[in-house]
Amino acid sequence: MTGGGAPPGRRRGARRRRRARIRRILLTGLVVVSVLLTAGGWVAFRGWQARAHLVNAAGLAEELSVQVLDGDMARAQRTLSALQEQAVAARDATEGPAWRLGRRMPYAGDDLTAVREVSVAVDDLARLAFPTLLRVDLASLVPKQGRLDLGRLRAVSAEVTAADEAVRRTAARLAQVPTERLVTQVREAVTALRAELDRLGHLTSAADRGARLLPPLLGGDGPRTYLLVSQNPAELRATGGMFGAYAVLRAQDGRIRLLDQGSSSSLASFDPPLPVDPQASRIWGDLPGMFPADVNLAPDFPAAAALYREMVRRRTGTTVDGVLAVDPVVLSYLLGAIGPVAVPGGPVLTADTAVRTLLSDSYRDLGAKDQDEFFARAAARVFEALFTKPADPRAFLAVFGRSIGERRILFWSVRSEEQRALAGTRLAGHLPEKDTVPTVGVFLNDGSGAKLGYYLRFTATLTVGDCQPDGRRELRLRVRVHSTAPRSGLTRSVTGLALAGDKYTARTFVSVHTPTAGAVLTGRLDGRDTAMGSGLDGRRQVAVAKVETGPGQTRTLDVTVLTGRTGAGTAELVLTPTATPWTTQVVNAPNCEQ
Repeated sequence: MTGGGAPPGRRRGARRRRRARIRRILLTGLVVVSVLLTAGGWVAFRGWQARAHLVNAAGLAEELSVQVLDGDMARAQRTLSALQEQAVAARDATEGPAWRLGRRMPYAGDDLTAVREVSVAVDDLARLAFPTLLRVDLASLVPKQGRLDLGRLRAVSAEVTAADEAVRRTAARLAQVPTERLVTQVREAVTALRAELDRLGHLTSAADRGARLLPPLLGGDGPRTYLLVSQNPAELRATGGMFGAYAVLRAQDGRIRLLDQGSSSSLASFDPPLPVDPQASRIWGDLPGMFPADVNLAPDFPAAAALYREMVRRRTGTTVDGVLAVDPVVLSYLLGAIGPVAVPGGPVLTADTAVRTLLSDSYRDLGAKDQDEFFARAAARVFEALFTKPADPRAFLAVFGRSIGERRILFWSVRSEEQRALAGTRLAGHLPEKDTVPTVGVFLNDGSGAKLGYYLRFTATLTVGDCQPDGRRELRLRVRVHSTAPRSGLTRSVTGLALAGDKYTARTFVSVHTPTAGAVLTGRLDGRDTAMGSGLDGRRQVAVAKVETGPGQTRTLDVTVLTGRTGAGTAELVLTPTATPWTTQVVNAPNCEQ
């Protein structure tokens, strides 16, 4: 045999084995490609189905909300059934082996996971939250014939709590979905659902607290006595306005009646002053503990309410169980729901005229002391009418939701367990100790000794700025103050002490509170560096600027602050409620890379 090669037969066998291996590889590849193509097509088809079901579910959920608020329970039940069918179909369309395989794919996997989480969230709401909310008769939450049915309120408490827990669980689950790498449509869907859950969560959380707290607060376990305080934004204070007048209310078995009324001026001043929080004292001195009209110079309603309660006790001997604060804007909202209310010694109040009557006309027609008394009578009469006049449940709940959202209704209880239940809500009236989102507070105090706040208009823009090397974030705040005050013709009861020099010029102390663990960097007024007072509010830095605004004038205050160590691209504003609501804008930015 010549040569070193293998025999021809052996070479032919080797070639056949190589061809067989190649065929197996190609066949395996074709099978894998076919599976992937089939799975991808199936996933795409199921995704289209899920999208259709979710779109239908969104429309049905909106219809359901309107029907519940309208009290149309028969239609609401039918809508809920249809919503549940669509929600189950969307959930079914996003499960199974093909969908699970698709969720592991590069690029599309994150989007498929997000669509799945949205489908599960909608289905959980349709099964767990909406049916419970449907069983709660909104009419039972509205006073009838002068009384709120506390037994019915207690009966629905467990159901409302269950609905709130379902909403919070769903929101927490959806919050875990990363959105940075999602396609635009999916990211917007997740963001929109998060926002809807946030709004629904505020509603269910408030309803849960109300169902648990209102029975004892309204005298279900024995009589309670409260101060109803009227905050007067014509003379601004951090929580909304000077405590100008008060009424003493008795609550028992769901009924409320007026016992007495008075004014801050009748309480006089306190020397020596009552003890004040040390941090507040370093900014405002002894004023909150000395003058009843100054207890709320700091944006801490629990501290202000406790001070005012003690002042009333020392001067009148009346001891109360809590303090409820409202302002004329709240009264105007309530009048829109219950209709006009006559006030002894003054004109009939309507939704359209209440703010002007209480904050402008009454100063022209009444003396300062008579105005305070009229203010107290007006607040008491409106709340009495709230319990005796028929009201549409939807309008009633909308009024309270709006008023609480704007921080115009504040409440403090002397009982620590009730106060803990209020913690973290807008009813509590103070900034949280720790931010979940970087929060900037802008709070206003009159420095004129006048009632010019009615004529002031405020705007605020908060812009999320650059990421810092140490993990902080720059925030740029712009506050504009505009005066619509006339140049003449106001009475002495409006122009007051004229501490700004010109009696038609409003002096406003603007306090800027940084996010927790933040810092104030710069402050400029009308483009020029301005001196600012400084202090602390817990773990927040505080800067205080003096802004004087004449008739027709607009002043611009720019303050730059730093957040704590966070890469968040979102921020929030908390503001002093004013006679005319603020115009606000928050300009968010992408999150910083961690």
